Amino acid sequence: MSQWQEDPRLQSLDPEKLQFLTQFLEQLEHTPRSQLLSRFLSLNAEAARRNIAFSDSETNALTQILTGYMSPADRGKIGMLRTLARKLSARRG
Repeated sequence: MSQWQEDPRLQSLDPEKLQFLTQFLEQLEHTPRSQLLSRFLSLNAEAARRNIAFSDSETNALTQILTGYMSPADRGKIGMLRTLARKLSARRG
């Protein structure tokens, strides 16, 4: 188990969501920066197929937890993904 998974704030997170998040992060670790967009979109589609959705409060908590355990380079990737998610959300809205 990764150190971030032991954070007490995750105790209330649905186990299926935690498993999905773990798989998502493992895939991102091995994804070149140039392919982050396509990886993010495919994982987002997989979440939708599995009826997995994170609330805004869950997303904020997860971001705080995960970035605390990341290198500056990985924090940059997360920042880029959050920006992308906001842009995609704005297009739907």
